[in-house]
Amino acid sequence: MATCAKVYLRQKPITKGRLSLYLDYWPAVRNPHTGRLSRREFLGFYIYAEPKNDIERDYNEAMLTQGELIRCRRQEQVINKQFGFMDRHQEKADFLAYFKKMSKGKPQKWDIVYRHFEIFVKGKCLFEEVTVELCTKFREYLLTAHNLRLTHRKLSQNSIAGYFSTFRGLLKVAYRDKLLKENINDYLDKIEWEDVQKEYLTQDELIVLAKTPCKIDVLKRASLFSCLTGLRISDIENLTWNNLRIAPDKGPCVRIRTQKTSTEAILPISCEALELCGERGEGKVFKGLTRSMINVPLKHWIEASGIKKHITFHCFRHTYATLQIAAGTDIYTVSKMLTHKSVTTTQIYADLVSSKKRETVDKIKLK
Repeated sequence: MATCAKVYLRQKPITKGRLSLYLDYWPAVRNPHTGRLSRREFLGFYIYAEPKNDIERDYNEAMLTQGELIRCRRQEQVINKQFGFMDRHQEKADFLAYFKKMSKGKPQKWDIVYRHFEIFVKGKCLFEEVTVELCTKFREYLLTAHNLRLTHRKLSQNSIAGYFSTFRGLLKVAYRDKLLKENINDYLDKIEWEDVQKEYLTQDELIVLAKTPCKIDVLKRASLFSCLTGLRISDIENLTWNNLRIAPDKGPCVRIRTQKTSTEAILPISCEALELCGERGEGKVFKGLTRSMINVPLKHWIEASGIKKHITFHCFRHTYATLQIAAGTDIYTVSKMLTHKSVTTTQIYADLVSSKKRETVDKIKLK
């Protein structure tokens, strides 16, 4: 069995006849924030080395008492971490603050889930309040919740499923880090995903759309760029000229870290896609592109083209995937171009390509 660290209250001489108080861990313990082994933790206050009067002596006594109290708490925490028990003081910590901290640097969905949870708990939640009952009620809340931006719309089934999956992921990490007493996920029912039809443009429809005038030039260029590259709106919005490079094969490419999955990738692009970027400059490639454009203005442009399908900006990504597969590009390559983490995710596009299905039925013959 590993030796449990001992915690000692020590004093270190500093300026002006004072002694800084610090804790000495033996053997060293691992700092939960930096991951590094550490021997010392300075408490941030001091005592007088040679108190001159009753006020300084009383002050020393109060600070030493406070230092000893902290030492006892740290010793308890060390023991709890050593043997896997829950630290009682952690139960009083702010779970909502922890959630917000964990959301930083994550895909936008994490921030959306955090905001829904913040609304649900009315802006206050401690670790001790995170129970199976609370998480089950949050699940029920999501099932009837409305879109945070378009408040007149209820959340879609797949948005709800994704949000609750993200929340369960947070609970898993908190339990792994021994911040929660039990693995709450074991007692929660997941929310099922709903199969939805993925709309996309055929090759002929894409040509028609490209020939159709659009009142907002940057919207048209960004949309067609998505059709030719498969990039999401979030990545196109943030695409800069520094992301556009010349690949080792002398062809154009983009080097990006995707917003949704934080995947770093170098993706070759066609000369047509590069032309849509316009004249090379500084900063963002598609200057002036906003999310508001992909709603009503995009709808009007699609209607003007005569295309009757319900096409959203994300459908341009579907268009890229289905047209690539229809052209014979293997699924593994398409998966890499879409920066999918699993080929299984890309497989769904193969089911959309009826022309490929038609080819398979004629491969087995009797005559």
